[in-house]
This record gives sequence, structure tokens and C-alpha cells, in this order.
Amino acid sequence: MPSAVVRTPEFFDQLAAAVRSAREVVTQRLRHLSEDQLNRRPSPDTWSVGQCLEHLTIVGGHHLPAVVRKVKAASERGTKPADTVKSGFVGRRLVQAMRTPVSQKALKTPQRYAPSGSRLPRTVVEVFGRQLDELLNLIDQARTINANRVRIPNPLIPLLQLRLTDEFAFLVAHIERHMAQVERVLQATKRPQDEA
Repeated sequence: MPSAVVRTPEFFDQLAAAVRSAREVVTQRLRHLSEDQLNRRPSPDTWSVGQCLEHLTIVGGHHLPAVVRKVKAASERGTKPADTVKSGFVGRRLVQAMRTPVSQKALKTPQRYAPSGSRLPRTVVEVFGRQLDELLNLIDQARTINANRVRIPNPLIPLLQLRLTDEFAFLVAHIERHMAQVERVLQATKRPQDEA
């Protein structure tokens, strides 16, 4: 089934809005959490808010450096933005997997992306916030290049190269998935003294 035609400016606007929304949650809700609140787990087999954020920063740490290099190279070559966004088969499937609700399908985290499991300091919130800022900056830079033609090697399977458009869509869907998880964890671990 062919994907819907999406104009390039609207695609980047949607990505940027999603990243800004996550950044707002970090600033408004997560930055003020105590270390105890950050490390509370609803159950022994679920992640804390801190572990969700650590996982996101680990994933970003593996993916964003290649995006930085490729966007810079495309910018130096002087490529011009395409009118519409193209998506590859594999990229489309990865994004669909990220958008599938957890209640329908839980996804297994590759070991290299798993959080440490240790008690995390509050700095994990700031590190994640800075990474969101970096992603937003890259999205803005990508508006000036042909993102359909830029290929990003996958950190787990280097021979698999996604279009930059698919890479961005995957990263943003991944962030949205775990920010929803953060909200569920906050609700499940809320204590009366947290309101004080």
C-alpha cells in the first residue's frame, strides 16, 4: 500500500511540534522531580521515569551522530529540499512498529539500548532535554536539504540504511512512545506527599 503524500514543510513541522511537546514535558514536569520520584518503578519488571529517559538518551547517542554527519555533508553539497517526503519500506515498518500501542504489542529493547538499571541522578533529565534540543536543531537544518536522498546507517545493522526522513520519523515516534510510558509511570507511582 503506498503511503500518503506529505509535503516536506508539513512533515518537518509535525516532527518539530512533537519534539517541542516532549521538551515542554521535560521542562514543566520532569525537571522538578526528586531523585526518588525519578527512580520509582511501578513494578520490578517495569522502568522508572529515569530509565525511560536514559534509554532515550542511549538511543539518541547511537543515532544522532550519524544524522549530524549526514546532514552536514548534504548541506555542504548544496542539495535542495524535495517538494514531498518519501519513505522506504523498512523505514515505514519501523515507524509503524513504534506507533503500535504497547497494549497491542510490546517491543523488546536490544541490550545495547537498555537502561543501566541503577539509581539514576537527576541529570538524566537535563541530558535528555539537551538531546531533544539537538534533534530539533537537526530537524531545522534538514529543512534546507533533500532529506529523501540522505541515507543513515542503522547502528545495529550498518548495512541497513534508512532515508533521513524515516530516521527522523522513527526517532520522534520512539520518543513519543516512551514519553507516553513516562506519563503512565508518573501516574502509577504518584504518592500523596508528591503534591506538597
